[in-house]
Amino acid sequence: MLKAPKGIRLHIGIFGRRNAGKSSLLNSLTRQKTSIVSDKAGTTTDPVEKPMELLPVGPVIFIDPAGIDDVGKLGSLRNQSTRKVFDRTDLALIVIDGNKWGEYEEELIDEFQEREIPFIVVFNKNDLEEPAPKTINKIKNNEIPFVKTVASQAQGTLDMREQIIQNAPDEVINTPSILGDLIRPGDLVTLVVPIDMEAPKGRLILPQVQTIRDILDNDAYSMVVKERELRDALNRLKRKPALVVTDSQAFLKVDGDTPDDILMTSFSILFARYKGDLMEYVKGSVYIDNLKPGDKVLVAEACTHHPIADDIGTVKIPRWLTQYVGGKLNFTHVQGHDYPEDVADYDLVIQCGSCMLNRREVLTRILDTRKVGVPVTNYGLAIAYTLGIFERALKPFPAVFDFYHELKDKS
Repeated sequence: MLKAPKGIRLHIGIFGRRNAGKSSLLNSLTRQKTSIVSDKAGTTTDPVEKPMELLPVGPVIFIDPAGIDDVGKLGSLRNQSTRKVFDRTDLALIVIDGNKWGEYEEELIDEFQEREIPFIVVFNKNDLEEPAPKTINKIKNNEIPFVKTVASQAQGTLDMREQIIQNAPDEVINTPSILGDLIRPGDLVTLVVPIDMEAPKGRLILPQVQTIRDILDNDAYSMVVKERELRDALNRLKRKPALVVTDSQAFLKVDGDTPDDILMTSFSILFARYKGDLMEYVKGSVYIDNLKPGDKVLVAEACTHHPIADDIGTVKIPRWLTQYVGGKLNFTHVQGHDYPEDVADYDLVIQCGSCMLNRREVLTRILDTRKVGVPVTNYGLAIAYTLGIFERALKPFPAVFDFYHELKDKS
């Protein structure tokens, strides 16, 4: 369970003022000394992450950032880091030192309510000071779940776990299938997996592994081939596969080798739907026709690997987009959680497949682009659009396919 990828874990953020006992609460929940505990305020700097299994929820990851009331120049940087944790939080714990309820706690509640993030109020250090009755009444009147703890002594931990179980978002607990609605039991899915310089030695990449598991979970079976063997493999079959899924970099060859009567798409497009908003990405792909030389494009890669000579995000996509537009574009590349707070200066955002991000963070990024009117798409869709095989890549998704044609009719 500890090897479960971050992207499928319930992300639980622990927020509050400095020295409210956030780190003690994390240590109590995980039953380990995960975070440094000190009476000195501001001990936690960079967010501390701890993956674990929390039954019956399943794999979770606790995130303990710096105090939200940190001061000074360094404190400001810590606050920026803490606020980035908001973007990937599925469930928030607001930790309060006894009865110290004030503007910081109110701001946190407003933030989570605006983002529609469920949260639990944790009154900590109850051995030293109980929360005021008027505060408890306010919490109850607003139907906000709360718990009282003495985290340093592991008191209230079981109540805390129960509240987490009750308030965990259902869409995280009961995650949707990657392609289960596209196939039936007994179907064959052919997966095209190039083994090139970007392929990790001795293993498959995460989207490929997760897709294979999803096929098995839906009582279907898979055939995995490299792009050079696809045509021969299809010719050997007695009946055609229900779907061919390819790495987006091999789109053109797989398109040429896959008969027109077989549905085809890419891992990245499957994950555009699984982790993000496929229709919003389709709108962003159509906007590519409006790009002009000199426009600014943000390319966001969730992985923090060192780019190779022919990297998809830093080399191939810029090359294909430049050729499509017919002039030089200005590309900015970011990795991991280092995503700009304001994307208004960009003309297009291209997000990777996001297998290393949780759905909350991806949807937050999409919402941020929508707020400032900047189109957003993802790697697989952008590649399919620039290579002229966009319609075929969308055919496995009838509603999205129709939506795309409606967009084209209006343009």
